[in-house]
Amino acid sequence: MALAKVFIDGQEGTTGLKIRERFAGRDDITLIRIDENERKNPEARAACINASDFTFLCLPDAAAREAVALRTNPATRILDASTAHRTAPDWAYGFPELAPEFRTRIAEAAQVAVPGCYASGFLALCRPLVRAGVLPPDYPVVCHAVSGYSGAGKKAVAQYEDPNRTPDLDAPRQYALTQRHKHLPEMRMIAGLAFDPVFNPYICDFFCGMAVTVPLHTRLLAKSVTAENIREILAAHYDESRFVRCLPFAGENAADDAAGLGGFIAANNLAGTNRMELVVSGNNERVILTARFDNLGKGASGAAVQCLNIMLGIPEDTGLN
Repeated sequence: MALAKVFIDGQEGTTGLKIRERFAGRDDITLIRIDENERKNPEARAACINASDFTFLCLPDAAAREAVALRTNPATRILDASTAHRTAPDWAYGFPELAPEFRTRIAEAAQVAVPGCYASGFLALCRPLVRAGVLPPDYPVVCHAVSGYSGAGKKAVAQYEDPNRTPDLDAPRQYALTQRHKHLPEMRMIAGLAFDPVFNPYICDFFCGMAVTVPLHTRLLAKSVTAENIREILAAHYDESRFVRCLPFAGENAADDAAGLGGFIAANNLAGTNRMELVVSGNNERVILTARFDNLGKGASGAAVQCLNIMLGIPEDTGLN
C-alpha cells in the first residue's frame, strides 16, 4: 500500500505542531516538507498542496481560503482547522461522533472542516438533546467555558510563558465580550438552534485543557425529563464512541459523587489525549452539562488526525492512543 502524502500548511503554529507530533512513529504516511523560507510563498505552497494526498490547513481564515484556491489537483483532499469553512454546505463537518451521517460524509469528503474547540464541547452536549426533542431550538441557551492559554495561539503562549508577564495574566480572563465569537455560527447551525447562544469564554493560566458548560432549566425544556434522563440520552448517543463518553450521573448531593470527580470538574485532566468526557450534574430543576477535553486534542489536532484516519479508511484511533 502506497504511503499517503501529507502536507501541513501552517506547520509552525500550535495546531500544526501538534498534528506533526501525532504523526510521530506512523509508517503509513510521508510528510511533504516546505522550506522555511518558502512557507509564505504561494507558489511553493501550491506545489506542496497539489503534490499531496491530504493537506491540513492550520492557518488564519483568510490564508486558509487562499490555500483552498491554490488547489488544482482534484485528488488532493483538504482538512481545514480554521473557522473559514465550518458552516459551508460543500464541506463535511469533522465531528464523526455527532451522527452516523457525519462519519460517512467525512470518509467520502474531498474537504473537511475541523470543528472549533469550544464548539466541539458545546455540540457534543447540545446536538443530541435537540435531536431527541428535549432541547427546543428556541431555548435561550447560555454557554460558559474555560480554556488553557494554548488555544489563543503562539503570541498568547509567549505572553503567558514570559517570566516578566503582566499580573493580569495570573487570573482567568473573560473575553468575546461583544458576543461575536468566531465559533458561534457553527455552534448554532450544527446544534440545530434557532438563535446564537450567549457565549461566555475565559482564557486561564494553564497550558491546555478545556471545560465547556451549558446550564439548563428543566421547566423550559420541550419534554419533562430529569437530570438522569438527560444523562441517559447522552450516554446512549455516545455508547459506541471510541473517544467520547458520558460519565455516571454526578448526583444531586455533594456526597453522591457517582462520577468520581470529588465535587469538582478540572479542565485539564484530559490534556494530551483525544478523549472527551461529558458530565451531567445538578438536580431535576437545574441541570449542568459539562464537556471536558484537550483544546489541542479533541478540540483541534487530535480531531483533525481522527478525521484523516476515517478518510484513509483505517482505525480512527491510529496515532491517537
